[in-house]
Order: sequence, then structure tokens, then C-alpha cells
Amino acid sequence: MARKPHTRKPKTPPQSEEMDNVGATELAGPVFAQPQPTPDPTQFEVKHPSDNPAYKEIDKLNAEHKLAPLPFPAPRGVPEPRLTLADVLDVSEASLQSQVQSNGQLVFHSTGDTGSTRGPKDQNLVADKMVADFTDDDKDKPLFFFHLGDVIYSFGEGKYYYDQFYEPYRNYPAPIVALAGNHDGMVAPGTKVASLAAFLENFCAPDFEVAPEAGGLSRTAQIQPGVFFTFEAPLLRVLALYSNTLEDPGVIANNDIGNSQLDYLAAALARVKAEKFVGALIIAHHHPAYTAGSLHGWSIDMLNEIDAACNKAGVWPHAVLSGHAHNYQRFTRRHGNTQIPYIVCGNGGHGLARLARKGTSALRTPQALQVPANSDPVTLENYDDQDYGYLRVVVTPAQLRIEYQPASDGADAKTPDDFVTVDLKTRTLVHFAAT
Repeated sequence: MARKPHTRKPKTPPQSEEMDNVGATELAGPVFAQPQPTPDPTQFEVKHPSDNPAYKEIDKLNAEHKLAPLPFPAPRGVPEPRLTLADVLDVSEASLQSQVQSNGQLVFHSTGDTGSTRGPKDQNLVADKMVADFTDDDKDKPLFFFHLGDVIYSFGEGKYYYDQFYEPYRNYPAPIVALAGNHDGMVAPGTKVASLAAFLENFCAPDFEVAPEAGGLSRTAQIQPGVFFTFEAPLLRVLALYSNTLEDPGVIANNDIGNSQLDYLAAALARVKAEKFVGALIIAHHHPAYTAGSLHGWSIDMLNEIDAACNKAGVWPHAVLSGHAHNYQRFTRRHGNTQIPYIVCGNGGHGLARLARKGTSALRTPQALQVPANSDPVTLENYDDQDYGYLRVVVTPAQLRIEYQPASDGADAKTPDDFVTVDLKTRTLVHFAAT
């Protein structure tokens, strides 16, 4: 029998990094929001000291070329670990298919880089606006939130999960599935915690359970098979990759971590083709393939490896989602006769990053990127480096629409500041046909 959810948060959430003396509480099924909404917190329960000393050591190691991608545990179910929305909701595939078919569409949220180290205000702003989307008609309500990585700053510590994850989303009434970002897997110099330890506990649990990091709140840990996996829902398939722990670039395969993700990508794309999947296909990873501005660079090798897998399989995504850059950016890549949106949404609550250097003028869009010879042309179409925000994604049998919602508009605003629609059959950008 499921434990009755708590309605009040404790004064002292678990503090130890490895939670050695506190076990998880198993439940009969998943739990998401608190039974009754509670006010936004105004301060953290656990003080977050400055990470500047750690970053000085990291910068030194980086300058000496002593940092490398970190190995990670193999997911359950390789070569293609799989997770379905029906599994996450603990409902039958048939009932979920019937629900989405009746609605005529599937809606979900996405953003990344949410965990704040300075206090809950900015993350609450985004979370509250996302929660307000659940006041829509049933067909427009999101069924889940796909997190684009960097859940916890700065080194994925378990002791910060309460303030940076469980408390901000205590009123979010749907499951949260997550990529691991570089900060989720980083290890602070001088510490002995294993890379990704808290992320795996809170997002890759084998069963429905409340992790000790929840500190008495009700949300169950997610049951993802690992840090790379295929997430399936009616009308949708997301291929989620782990781009590892370097600040730049993103890495999905090399001598340090092996080629398991390339094997996974080949298997997942081959199944898309073999099954003649006609829904929306999205590839998601934390580090972006393309960025504008000065803070984060392109992940060229990662892009080339993904391209090679797509080219070999003869299957390309309808869109690519990422975070990491701490702002919103939307690109269009023209591949042959198709158009692929590459969208960065890394402004979910952690420190905004401007695209233009201080003292220079803002970027004007649209703007063609300077790409290597014989590469697909890429255009920066739109961006927002002033606001926190998130994506609202709508999938119909014929189209994929991705909307950008800035949180500064407030919970009552339902009009996106930017959007793009892909025709699933022609793989070209079109006008959205509302249901």
C-alpha cells in the first residue's frame, strides 16, 4: 500500500552526501505533486557556500589537460535501454494511447539548467508558470516534463536535491524524466563521491520509491534505466544521450568512456526504421551541437558522431533539444530537402548568460552561422538571453510544434514568445494546424 504523502516539508532534510544511514521508501506506484499546493519557499533549507575555490582547482586542472570524461554505469537493457511514459505513469499502454488519441495530441514540457545556487526565486518563477499550464483543458495539459540536464549545481550533490529539485517541483503534478548534465556528473576536487551517484539514485531507481533526498516530500524517484535511453510515448520517441562532465565540449564516446552510446544510437535508430515509426523523433543531449555567443562552444565531434549514426541508419530526427548554454536559442539546420530545428533551452532557473560580449551590440536574427565547408547550412533564428523560461512541446499525428514560454510573462500568459513547427512527413517547417 502506498505511503500517505506528506503535506509539510521537514525543517531538516537529509544532509549527508551519500545518505548512508537513510534508506529509500518503496511505494506501490508513482507519486508526483503534493496532495495540497504549498507556497513557494523564500530561502534554501541547506546553505549553499561558494564553489569558487573548487572552480579555481578545476580551471587549473583544465589548463593542464588533466580533466577527461568520466565513466558511468551501464544502463539496464543495453544496447537499447527503453522507458515508456506508460511505465512512468504506471498505466496500461492501451489506456494511454486511447487518452492521447482522444485528445488529438501529446503535450509535454522541457527545459534544462534549473538548479539555482543563490536561492529559489528564479527557479520558482519557471516552475510556477509550468504548473499554471495544468489549468488548461485536458487535451492541452502536459503529460510529463523532460529535463535537459544540470538538475543540481554545482557538482550533483545529494544534499542539494531537496532545495534545487524536490521543493521547486513540489506542486508539479506530472512525472519528470531527466538527462544528466555535466554538473550532475561532475565531482568536486577533493571529494570521494562517485560521479552521478545522486542522479542515479533520484532518476534511475529500479522501482517506485521516495529517495531520502526528497526530505519528506512525496515525489517518487524516476525509474529510468540509466543515463542514456529511449523514452517512448504515444506519437513520440526521444533518444536521450549523456554528453558527460566537461564544461565543453559534449562527449558521448571516446577511450575514457567507450562506445556504448554509439552502439545504443545505432540500435535505437535501426528500430525506428525497422518499425517504420511515423511519430515525432527527437534527439536530446545536454551540451548543444550549435551555440551563438561567447560562453559555450560547439560540440563538433559529438555532432559528427550523431550525424554518422543517422546517415548510416537513414533516419534523422525531427528536432534536437539541449541545454547547457543558460539561455534560449533556436537554430534551423537545412539537411538536404529537410529542415531540422536545433533548440537550446538552458534557462530553467540557473544564472542567465548573455550571447553578446559586454560592450558589444546584441545579435540580430536571423543570422547564418559560419560552418565548415561542405557542412549543412545553419541559421540562428531567434533567442532570449534576458529571461528564464521553458519549452511547451505539442505533438500531433502530423506535426511537431515547439513553443518557447518565458517565465517573466507570468503564470497567466499563454502565448509563446517563439515557436517552430515541423511537418512529420515532409520534415519541413510549416504553419501549425491547431486541433
